[in-house]
Amino acid sequence: MARKDLHEANRLTWNAATAAHESHKGGQARFLREGGSTLFPEELALLGPLAGKRLAHLQCNAGADSLSLAARGARVTGVDISDVAVDRARALSRDTGLAATFERADVLDWLQEAPECRFDLAFSSYGAILWLSDLGAWARGLARVLAPGGRFCLVEFHPVLGLFEPGPDGRLQLTHPYGGGVHVQTPGVGDYVAQSGEGLVPWGYEEGVKDFRNPHPDHSFQWGLADVVGALLAAGLTLERFEEYPYANGCRLLPGMREVGPRRYALAEDVPALPLMYALSARR
Repeated sequence: MARKDLHEANRLTWNAATAAHESHKGGQARFLREGGSTLFPEELALLGPLAGKRLAHLQCNAGADSLSLAARGARVTGVDISDVAVDRARALSRDTGLAATFERADVLDWLQEAPECRFDLAFSSYGAILWLSDLGAWARGLARVLAPGGRFCLVEFHPVLGLFEPGPDGRLQLTHPYGGGVHVQTPGVGDYVAQSGEGLVPWGYEEGVKDFRNPHPDHSFQWGLADVVGALLAAGLTLERFEEYPYANGCRLLPGMREVGPRRYALAEDVPALPLMYALSARR
């Protein structure tokens, strides 16, 4: 059952976090206007040709990825729960001249209210799944809004990342069970953009807000891979592709992560290799 009360609490933590994140991205509009893209190769390979495709970008955050998709010819509708994120996305669309529609909504509500069979593609990425309290409703909503033959594409941090936290000596320690329900964190969503620097701001990181501490707690849902894939299959979608990667794009999510490719980060050399990211495609 969806926990809309916790979703609403998360809206507040994301409003605060997004303002901090955006303070580091001053040159973003110029970067996009000049043909830059915030998308990674794994996403583009999964999505395939975009020209003319009707695309729903779910949990789109502040819109840079949505507009990068629009620049490749997609007709994009971005949806996010954060008021601040959607306001920033709309402003970025105006400042870049890249057209997209942005709607402020809880994604579970939006999937039930949007017109049926409207989209050729639905897309989510990087830290989206853990904010969903009801994967069954989410997957059924995806099946509802996709046109026949339409695909849902997901590139996501691997749930194994949610099992670990830095210990007192800085080394990683196992702290959370796999598939272990609701996790409450105080303070809430942090400034992972400051932590990752040019990994997420390739046009030139700006210092912006310093030492951000979110005044609102966040509530995440620790879903495993079987939960995600099982929900999609139960909704009648057909899994067409599944990949795992021993690195994460853009974010240094844990101490000691090292760059192993352009804006691509793996765990420290003295840590066993683990899957840090996965991708899937499911077709209606």
